[in-house]
Amino acid sequence: MISVERCRDDLERLGLPHAASLLDSRLDAAAKKELPYAEFLADLLRIEVNARDEHGRARRLKLAKLPFDRRLDSFDFGFQPSVDKRLIKELGTLSFAADGQNVILLGPPGVGKTHLAVGLCVNAIEQGESVLFTRAGQLMEDLRRAQALNRLEQRLRFYLKPKVLVVDEFGVWPYDRLAANALFGLVAARYERGSVILTSNKGFGDWGEVLGDPVVASAILDRLLHHSHVLNIKGESYRLREKKKSGLFPSTLVGLSPPVRR
Repeated sequence: MISVERCRDDLERLGLPHAASLLDSRLDAAAKKELPYAEFLADLLRIEVNARDEHGRARRLKLAKLPFDRRLDSFDFGFQPSVDKRLIKELGTLSFAADGQNVILLGPPGVGKTHLAVGLCVNAIEQGESVLFTRAGQLMEDLRRAQALNRLEQRLRFYLKPKVLVVDEFGVWPYDRLAANALFGLVAARYERGSVILTSNKGFGDWGEVLGDPVVASAILDRLLHHSHVLNIKGESYRLREKKKSGLFPSTLVGLSPPVRR
């Protein structure tokens, strides 16, 4: 008994609390199965490794600030046939993140852009990568404010940390030139260093208007698209599908892209 207590104390001192807490039960199980010492030790260490993996996953998930839980395997490819299932499966391996490539998801509201972005984030988290999800409006306002306070460099370091940065709903609102310049700083800083997943209902030709500066828009696109996968999703809105089926929403409006200002 003394040796067991000493082992438990030593495990705790070594920073192995899960193994320490389950030492008695694993000793009993090993005795009943007559496990060799090496197998008992491997079993005890595996408990600690699994617990640490789960703790790390939970921590990364919390820091990612995902808006909801969505998986790639729950995406309805039958409803959105324009989405290349093989490409999504390949992106799900996170090979793009390993190479610092970007993923750009374009299409009208409700076609599943954010679902796919979050699904890729979940895969990244489960593979041990750091992720941060942010709405474009919040990001741009944060960067604009930081630049106005001469703290942009400090704030950029925060957005440079995650391996995968998601910028959701880009182009819903126009941005001023100060915010556009700050966004360029972020994209340039992450270029070939970390991946960006960006969703937008605006085509690339409209980015100059959205950002209020065609030159800055061109410079941002040049870096985003250099190493990237672009998915242009064409289809109806998931959110309006049930409304359409029940006759509560005019079918002629479902799936239409927002009007483009000229």
